[in-house]
Amino acid sequence: MDYRTLGKSALRVSALGLGCMGLTGSTDAGDRKAMIRLVRTAVEKGVTFFDTAEVYGPRINEELVGEALEPFRGEVVIATKFGFNINAEGGPPWTGLNSRPEHIQEVAEASLKRLRIETIDLLYQHRVDPAVPIEEVAGAVSNLIRQGKVRHFGLSEASSANIRRAHAVQPVCALQSEYSLWWREPEQSVLATIEELGIGLVAYSPLGKGFLTGTIDEHTAFDSADFRATVPRLAPEARANNLAFVDLLKEHARQKEASPAQIALAWLLARKPWIVPIPGTRRPERLEENLGSLAIRLSAEELSEITLAADRLTVQGDRYSEGSARLINR
Repeated sequence: MDYRTLGKSALRVSALGLGCMGLTGSTDAGDRKAMIRLVRTAVEKGVTFFDTAEVYGPRINEELVGEALEPFRGEVVIATKFGFNINAEGGPPWTGLNSRPEHIQEVAEASLKRLRIETIDLLYQHRVDPAVPIEEVAGAVSNLIRQGKVRHFGLSEASSANIRRAHAVQPVCALQSEYSLWWREPEQSVLATIEELGIGLVAYSPLGKGFLTGTIDEHTAFDSADFRATVPRLAPEARANNLAFVDLLKEHARQKEASPAQIALAWLLARKPWIVPIPGTRRPERLEENLGSLAIRLSAEELSEITLAADRLTVQGDRYSEGSARLINR
């Protein structure tokens, strides 16, 4: 396993983490046991970085991750997130943003119990809350760090301006943001900002919500419960256009005797030494495939060739539905 340090912090993690959001898609007891086995298999293969959040499930995802990783306390890094009002009455899992300092304290203490740990390694603000100054959010997490309940502070989907404001109060260890070959918006300003400040990037959806694996085409039917059914760029008419990105990956995969997913991850890993992708999966064979990307080395010429080819392609469709996009207050 290769390891990376997130920015200037002392937080050292496996070069590939595991995004755990999808592990609680079912309430079946047998399925839960299988997902716990998957997490523990990841640890056995060298993965030390696991990503969850209060809103996933909601809350049951943290419980699963806590149970799965309890035997490995001190050996792994667990990241979780705050920032939503959780709906306990059924219906949508959340009812809006909430990063009030007192709420942050409550969420962190509850997350510690669910995760069965004494200190959260990395605590992110899940989405910037326009109702609460980012300085107050950073101050609240700083208090948690002084209390020994949190080690490092992170932001998710934050703008360069908000990153700078927060970092001035409490150093930001990592920014979590969607980043992949077909979503490169962080390159516009955020990457330069975090490189300047010494902040790591944790890339979620590095495989384009599964699309860049090459296992989805214009004929694929998503289950109504699958959130991807609401993603505009994964609508059937958009997929036909967007398959050009998959074709690009397949071309380079043939040259490297690899899979499209492995090339997509290798591309991200080659971009910067402080970028850590966190692909999610529910299948052991996909976990094995993703980890195989760590053995692929793209030369500077190959990296440039892939990047320039992607520059010439245009993605059709937004990455979120209109309702979900409103939560990205950057």
